[in-house]
Amino acid sequence: MNITEVRIKLVSDLEDRLRAFCLITIDDEFVVRDLKIIEGPRGFFVAMPSRKITEKCTSCGFKNEVRARYCSNCGRQVTHPVPPANVVGQGIRTRQFADIAHPINADCRDRIEKAVLASFHEERERARQPDYVCRYDEFENSR
Repeated sequence: MNITEVRIKLVSDLEDRLRAFCLITIDDEFVVRDLKIIEGPRGFFVAMPSRKITEKCTSCGFKNEVRARYCSNCGRQVTHPVPPANVVGQGIRTRQFADIAHPINADCRDRIEKAVLASFHEERERARQPDYVCRYDEFENSR
């Protein structure tokens, strides 16, 4: 697998840990969108595209966020599954997001992260230029 293109869209709100969105093209044939570059306590890392996990309301079937106490559609109280006895009180957090696409092994993750972070640092340098134009949104028009 070769990462043949990386496009970066910098985020200007520095109050949040999110620093950029990116898309990668693999072997000039397959695109993965919505990777995120996050600034964590140990530096930058790449988060894979994800979606919020939902639970269906037992009354109307509407999909609510995992932690919702009441259904956003019918207003009834949402009943959550009871965790197994061996995890009660162990501080295990409920997952709120699930990856849509992700590398299967550490080597692949490392290659993606190196390519994305190198492009991210280059894009930050380009953004300092007075004639800077973000290429991220040009993707639709270039194919």
